[in-house]
Amino acid sequence: MKVLGIDPGTAILGFGVVERAPRGALALLECGVLRTSARDALPVRLEQLFVGVTSLLHRHRPDVLAIESAFVGKNVRTTMVLSHARGVILLAAQQAGVGIAEYSPSTIKKAVVGKGSAMKAQVGYMVAQRLRLTAPPSPADAADGVAIALTHFMAAPILTSAKVPA
Repeated sequence: MKVLGIDPGTAILGFGVVERAPRGALALLECGVLRTSARDALPVRLEQLFVGVTSLLHRHRPDVLAIESAFVGKNVRTTMVLSHARGVILLAAQQAGVGIAEYSPSTIKKAVVGKGSAMKAQVGYMVAQRLRLTAPPSPADAADGVAIALTHFMAAPILTSAKVPA
């Protein structure tokens, strides 16, 4: 199984592609970030994210796209813009015929670190430990994308459906 984990954002979108090897070990195939310019209009930035995610989906052909679910922050405008980004990411996955799984920030932190209130540095450290990497993925947004993919592998055994619910 191959999972593309995405930490959505309009300025920086973190991603990680993790695959379960034939012997059951997890391997990091690629991670990184997609960046957009704050000077560009929101529709331009959303198009850039859509094209970038579509490219990742075509290049890696994952079985599942795992994404951090929307959460209500203190700034409503930020939450709304993030929701737009999530929308184009979900559309790209749907058009590619890829299953979608959503996980809350606290679920991701609890799965990877063991506590839902973990700090970004702790998440990066545990991602490196779980995948036997010499250092955490960088930048932190890339580590978060990998953590989301890892969360799916940890949660997948409890899913009852063969197709991941959208």
